[in-house]
Amino acid sequence: MNQPLLKSRPISLSVEFKRGEEKRTMSKQMKKILIILSLALIFSITMVSLGVAYAGGIRGIGLLGVWFFLTFGIIIVLAQLIPAGILLSSFIGTAFNSIRKDAMPIREA
Repeated sequence: MNQPLLKSRPISLSVEFKRGEEKRTMSKQMKKILIILSLALIFSITMVSLGVAYAGGIRGIGLLGVWFFLTFGIIIVLAQLIPAGILLSSFIGTAFNSIRKDAMPIREA
Protein backbone atom coordinates (compact mmCIF):
# COMPACT_ATOMS: atom_id res chain seq x y z
CA MET A 1 0.00 0.00 0.00
CA ASN A 2 1.58 3.31 1.08
CA GLN A 3 5.14 2.29 1.93
CA PRO A 4 7.92 4.84 2.26
CA LEU A 5 10.57 4.95 -0.46
CA LEU A 6 13.38 4.28 2.00
CA LYS A 7 12.75 2.33 5.17
CA SER A 8 13.62 4.40 8.19
CA ARG A 9 16.47 2.69 9.97
CA PRO A 10 19.23 4.45 11.86
CA ILE A 11 22.26 5.13 9.68
CA SER A 12 25.39 3.78 11.29
CA LEU A 13 28.99 3.12 10.42
CA SER A 14 30.33 -0.22 11.53
CA VAL A 15 33.94 -0.31 12.67
CA GLU A 16 36.09 -3.41 12.29
CA PHE A 17 39.56 -3.78 13.73
CA LYS A 18 42.05 -5.86 11.78
CA ARG A 19 45.81 -5.94 12.38
CA GLY A 20 45.91 -2.62 14.16
CA GLU A 21 44.14 -0.61 11.48
CA GLU A 22 40.62 0.76 11.54
CA LYS A 23 38.23 -0.08 8.73
CA ARG A 24 34.90 1.68 8.30
CA THR A 25 32.08 0.52 6.09
CA MET A 26 28.87 2.30 5.12
CA SER A 27 25.44 0.81 5.33
CA LYS A 28 23.48 0.11 2.15
CA GLN A 29 21.00 2.85 2.97
CA MET A 30 23.78 5.43 3.26
CA LYS A 31 25.24 4.30 -0.07
CA LYS A 32 21.83 4.69 -1.73
CA ILE A 33 21.44 8.18 -0.30
CA LEU A 34 24.91 9.24 -1.49
CA ILE A 35 24.30 7.83 -4.98
CA ILE A 36 20.96 9.64 -5.26
CA LEU A 37 22.48 12.92 -4.06
CA SER A 38 25.46 12.70 -6.42
CA LEU A 39 23.23 11.88 -9.40
CA ALA A 40 20.94 14.79 -8.51
CA LEU A 41 23.95 17.13 -8.35
CA ILE A 42 25.28 15.96 -11.72
CA PHE A 43 21.81 16.21 -13.30
CA SER A 44 21.28 19.73 -12.01
CA ILE A 45 24.72 20.81 -13.27
CA THR A 46 23.98 19.37 -16.73
CA MET A 47 20.60 21.05 -16.96
CA VAL A 48 21.99 24.44 -15.92
CA SER A 49 24.87 24.19 -18.39
CA LEU A 50 22.45 23.14 -21.15
CA GLY A 51 20.29 26.17 -20.39
CA VAL A 52 23.29 28.49 -20.39
CA ALA A 53 24.52 27.11 -23.72
CA TYR A 54 21.08 27.34 -25.30
CA ALA A 55 20.52 30.87 -24.00
CA GLY A 56 23.90 31.84 -25.44
CA GLY A 57 22.61 31.18 -28.93
CA ILE A 58 24.34 27.87 -29.61
CA ARG A 59 22.26 25.48 -31.73
CA GLY A 60 22.74 22.14 -33.42
CA ILE A 61 25.63 19.76 -32.69
CA GLY A 62 27.63 22.61 -31.14
CA LEU A 63 25.10 22.68 -28.32
CA LEU A 64 26.10 19.15 -27.35
CA GLY A 65 29.81 20.01 -27.31
CA VAL A 66 29.36 23.16 -25.26
CA TRP A 67 27.01 21.29 -22.94
CA PHE A 68 29.62 18.60 -22.19
CA PHE A 69 32.40 21.19 -21.92
CA LEU A 70 30.50 23.27 -19.37
CA THR A 71 29.27 20.24 -17.41
CA PHE A 72 32.65 18.59 -16.98
CA GLY A 73 34.35 21.94 -16.42
CA ILE A 74 32.01 22.72 -13.53
CA ILE A 75 32.45 19.22 -12.06
CA ILE A 76 36.26 19.49 -12.25
CA VAL A 77 36.24 22.92 -10.60
CA LEU A 78 33.97 21.66 -7.81
CA ALA A 79 36.21 18.63 -7.29
CA GLN A 80 39.22 20.94 -6.86
CA LEU A 81 37.49 23.27 -4.40
CA ILE A 82 37.50 20.76 -1.54
CA PRO A 83 41.29 20.14 -1.44
CA ALA A 84 41.91 23.85 -2.10
CA GLY A 85 39.76 24.77 0.90
CA ILE A 86 41.63 22.32 3.10
CA LEU A 87 45.00 23.71 2.00
CA LEU A 88 43.85 27.31 2.44
CA SER A 89 42.54 26.69 5.95
CA SER A 90 45.80 24.92 6.88
CA PHE A 91 47.83 27.81 5.51
CA ILE A 92 45.81 30.39 7.41
CA GLY A 93 46.05 28.33 10.58
CA THR A 94 49.84 28.05 10.38
CA ALA A 95 50.30 31.70 9.32
CA PHE A 96 48.61 33.00 12.46
CA ASN A 97 49.97 30.35 14.82
CA SER A 98 53.66 30.31 13.97
CA ILE A 99 54.93 29.06 17.35
CA ARG A 100 53.64 25.78 18.67
CA LYS A 101 53.03 25.82 22.38
CA ASP A 102 53.88 22.18 23.00
CA ALA A 103 56.97 21.96 20.76
CA MET A 104 60.52 22.28 21.98
CA PRO A 105 62.31 25.34 20.57
CA ILE A 106 65.25 24.81 18.23
CA ARG A 107 68.60 26.07 19.56
CA GLU A 108 71.71 26.74 17.57
CA ALA A 109 74.82 24.86 18.61
